[in-house]
Amino acid sequence: MTTTLEFRDAVLSSYPDVYTPEAIRALEALAPLDDRRRERMAARLALRKRRAEAGERIGFLDPTVLIPGKSFTVADARAGNFDGAVIPPDLQRQWIQGTGPATKPRSDVRSGIRNVAYALLSGADGWMFDGEDALGQVDTMSLDNHRNLKLAIARDPLFLEVAEEVSREMNQWAIGFFGHPIIEDWRKQLDFTTVIFRVRGLHLEDRHIRRNGHGFSASIADMVLYVVNNHERLRALGRSLVLYLPKTQTAEDAALFNAMLVALEEHLGLAVGTIKAYVLVEQLEQCFQLMEIRAALSPHFVGFNTGRWDYINSVSDALAWDKAFVNPDISAITMTYGYMRTYEDRVRRAMNTPDRNGRFALWQGGMEPNIPVGSETGVTASMKRAVAGAEREQREGASGKWVAHWKMVHIVRPVWERVGQANQMGRAFPALAYGPEDAAGLMQLEPAPRTIAGARDLLSVALQYGNAFLRGFQAAALKPADFFGNDDVLYLMEDMATGEIRLSILWEWLHKGAAFTEADAATGTAVGDRLTPALFARLVDEEYAKLRKASNRDVHDDSKDTTLPVARAIVQAYVNSPVKAPWYVDLLNLNLGLEDLAEAEQRIARFFETFKKDGTRMTENLDF
Repeated sequence: MTTTLEFRDAVLSSYPDVYTPEAIRALEALAPLDDRRRERMAARLALRKRRAEAGERIGFLDPTVLIPGKSFTVADARAGNFDGAVIPPDLQRQWIQGTGPATKPRSDVRSGIRNVAYALLSGADGWMFDGEDALGQVDTMSLDNHRNLKLAIARDPLFLEVAEEVSREMNQWAIGFFGHPIIEDWRKQLDFTTVIFRVRGLHLEDRHIRRNGHGFSASIADMVLYVVNNHERLRALGRSLVLYLPKTQTAEDAALFNAMLVALEEHLGLAVGTIKAYVLVEQLEQCFQLMEIRAALSPHFVGFNTGRWDYINSVSDALAWDKAFVNPDISAITMTYGYMRTYEDRVRRAMNTPDRNGRFALWQGGMEPNIPVGSETGVTASMKRAVAGAEREQREGASGKWVAHWKMVHIVRPVWERVGQANQMGRAFPALAYGPEDAAGLMQLEPAPRTIAGARDLLSVALQYGNAFLRGFQAAALKPADFFGNDDVLYLMEDMATGEIRLSILWEWLHKGAAFTEADAATGTAVGDRLTPALFARLVDEEYAKLRKASNRDVHDDSKDTTLPVARAIVQAYVNSPVKAPWYVDLLNLNLGLEDLAEAEQRIARFFETFKKDGTRMTENLDF
């Protein structure tokens, strides 16, 4: 098939520094791989549908089959009979990685690039600049993200000017919080943090590029724009090219990502394996294929990250057909809960399985979403929990952790500093096993509360997140409406995964008739009562009314008659639909930039009609 790339509106003339001739040539070179991506997405949805209709749980692969794109078998991968990546010097110690985008919604360069300055001055060992879950997609925000990163990596004079200003602000905060500054030499500090970029997942399409009349891979767009625009500068400085790859489900997905990486390296004349890749383990099926994914991505693969929210969502979605599988309140599903405990254990075992050269891989722990802003009581309690969580992950074998805000770096990083080890690669854990009990452990439920308060939490934050997304804030500080005005309860930094899991669990509770474990006087709910459509409708009305009445601090006033009603329509349609949508983000992307409720409702209805008819996801930008 011939390749015709179309670019939206005036993006080529407005972003010549992002869409450089070199970047456009690379996009054209990798464009044929989008056909494989479309085939993979169709195959994933077909398999999801087949399993649901047959009541089939995910299982382990046949050990005799070949790893996609390789000449060795699944059994070889599990035994480490492949050549893994060499961990470069700037990834050997990644005690704390911060995460967040390199821009803000609808901001000019000076304002948006402050995000990069905060990140690179934070003292984090690495910063994952996000092109996916935490990056808004309104207008040209994804391109601003790339532009700001390029300017910062090149040490553009404007960036240096902003960085000096930001360093003073950060020190002022630190003196008030810690009693001392955290930045001694701001110019030197800028070189401390390893720059990492998270591309968008295979399931997403770029909003500014089309190919042959249909949507184009957001993964390819992000990979090309980041690597092409920054590889020469980073390599000249002796820095690694590092990507995070999200939402992979299988070794076949990993093999496709590997093909993209190899194609880009060959196009740029780079040695195969120059680009390094972490993989986020945020899908249930990945835990059935950890070594297979690691092998499929060799020699690029350097480590896994355990991302809690998306993983819970994937378990709920994979077992949507199973009436016996019903999650408890989201607050109960910590990393030590049932299937989550098994998930984390399998990841650490996989990372500490050596390849045939004796090389191990990295395990980056999960997200710390707290922000030290609130009452003294609230901050003290929350920071104590944050440190305890980091200490647990360090004991379990993680080489580091994620934080969602730069203020958390110096609170959590000392956990690893006190130990002093660069990483924990090679710790002795039992070998991975692949029996029926191992599969069952990945779907193990444990007794835990399921309450009306829990339903309100799920619903309130899902509504708020949808509204924030539609306003351009794909990362937002949120908490349930019942705690607005209570500074003892801190806001948490939430991203797209927040919305996904909350709607998945609400759908699960409604369509499986989830029984509540506690009575609720306000709604007249008794122990054993179910979440019915009528009760769900009542909760929507009540939680929505709280958001309408909230102050501008919690729910922007300019959203209450524009995007908040659209968010409500999406939440109601998603949860009420007898056919479960695979992604909340599809419906949000479909309505980006739209404030006409009637038009939004038509788009939502069209999405579900199309999906119910033949399993097709509407993922293209309808406003291209």
